[in-house]
Formats: sequence, C-alpha cells, structure tokens
Amino acid sequence: MINYVKREDLEVAKYDACIHNALQSRIYAYSWYLDIVADNWDVLVLNDYEAVMPIPWRRKYGIKYAYQPLWILELGVFSSKIGLNLAPFLDMLIHKFNFSEFRFNSQNNFNFNNEYLVDKQFQTLSLDKDYEEILNGYRKDRKKELRKAADSDLTEMWNDNSRKLITLFKNNVGKRTPNILEKDYFNLKKIIAVCIQKKVGEVLSIYDKNNNLVASSFFLKHKGFATILMSSTDFKNRNNGANTFLINSAIIKYQKNFNVFNFGGSSMQSIAKFFLSFGAENQVYQQIKYNNLPFLLRLFKK
Repeated sequence: MINYVKREDLEVAKYDACIHNALQSRIYAYSWYLDIVADNWDVLVLNDYEAVMPIPWRRKYGIKYAYQPLWILELGVFSSKIGLNLAPFLDMLIHKFNFSEFRFNSQNNFNFNNEYLVDKQFQTLSLDKDYEEILNGYRKDRKKELRKAADSDLTEMWNDNSRKLITLFKNNVGKRTPNILEKDYFNLKKIIAVCIQKKVGEVLSIYDKNNNLVASSFFLKHKGFATILMSSTDFKNRNNGANTFLINSAIIKYQKNFNVFNFGGSSMQSIAKFFLSFGAENQVYQQIKYNNLPFLLRLFKK
C-alpha cells in the first residue's frame, strides 16, 4: 500500500536508509538535501519504506503543485526492489496534484505509454578505463582546446572558495537565466557548504596566468558517480580552452576512484554536443508534466 506522508510525519531514518540502499540512489533525494533546496516536500511511501517517492511542492494562489527545485537533477521512485511496479506511484501523484512538472531518475523505467511522460537526455562518461584511453575518445576539438589551455598557462585549484564560483555563475549564466532568484543562490550556497562538510562535494576553479578566475564547477560525489551540479565560465574570457580544461582536470581526478562521470546533462543540442565531444554517451530520463487544473486556473502556470 502506498501512503502519502507529510514531511513532518516522515520517519527520516527509514526514509534515508531507503534512499541509500536504493538501486537508483541519488544524493538529491536524501532528506537533508531536500530540506535545503525544496520549498516543501512530502513523500509517497510503499508499505514500511520499501520504496519512496519524494515530491517537492509549492503553493500558488492557494493551489498546491509539484515542481522541480533548482540544484536537483533527478528524483522519482527509489527502492532496492528489482522490477518494482512504478504505475501506482504515477497514479497517486496525478491523483494528489492537479499540476506537476519534475524529473524522474534514469533508472525509473516506465514500461508503458503515458501522455504525461516526456523523454529527456543527459550525458555520462564511463570511467572504467585508463585516462589515456578516455583521452583518445575525445574529439579533435576537445584536444585542440586542451592545447589552447596549455598555451594559456591555465591552472587548476581544487577546494577553491565557493563564493567565487557562485559570483562567477551569477554574473554569467545567471544573467541569461533570470528565473534564478536570490533565494536559489542562498540555497546553492548552503547546499555546497553542507556537501563539502559531508565530504560529498567539492569545488574546482580554473585560473589564467594573470590569476583571473575563468571557469569553476561544483561536483557531487555519490556511489561511484561524480556529477557536475553547476558550472560557469567567464563569458568575456572564453578563448582559452578553460571549460574543456576544467572538465578534463575533473576526469583525471575522478577516473581513479569513480565509475561514471555525469555531465549534469542537457537535452539542448549545443550543450549535449559539447559533452558528447568528450566521448560521453546520451542517457535518458523521463520528465512528467501535466496540467489538470480547471480551465480558468490553467493560466496560473502558463
């Protein structure tokens, strides 16, 4: 039986144990992570925490709706059971919320058609080989950018100050993404600090020969996966191979102890093409999006 459990009624130890032991375990689904980045969240719980589905939600004009918080890449259903039937979770979500838009994880395999589910892509690189073999899989333009980075005397700095990363992101990517609000940056600062404290995250920055910050990223580390959570370059100083140099530096480090490098992915063709040029492959996850509100209320989420 699946129950809808409010966050304040959640048995946190059982919930986090389910996330940790799940076949689909993702760091974003732990209670401490969701508490930071989600405005509110509740959980669909199968029996005695045999499977869980966290649902971030907001309320607007008195209407409660499920949404995808920033700084979370994948959610969905989590369980240690093989072949778990996901349909009841989807049915209850649709029953509880008249509007939903968020991502399932790539291991949630819906083996049925549903008008609300849309396939999306992200990119990963297998690290189960020597670095030289990985480098041989880079396309010519990546290798050219690495030579350019060497000529530019770029240097890497691990464990750099996260405030520099957030400022770089805010002044570059953020200016092109006006929907990122101040509270989102506050949440980002907090999640970076907590992940670093828990030793599941770290910052990598790239500096040029004049000690200017030209690129920086924050990486999450969880169960064999190293994942780019967020990243930015200096848009005014991009002709130096900094972005390629940053990713290559991370691959060199994580190749030793991790199985998969997750680029944090995109279905946007230009971004996906860049990630694929490192020898990465496309992976598929599903996004659910529907609006079953009464006609006059549908405009509130236009």
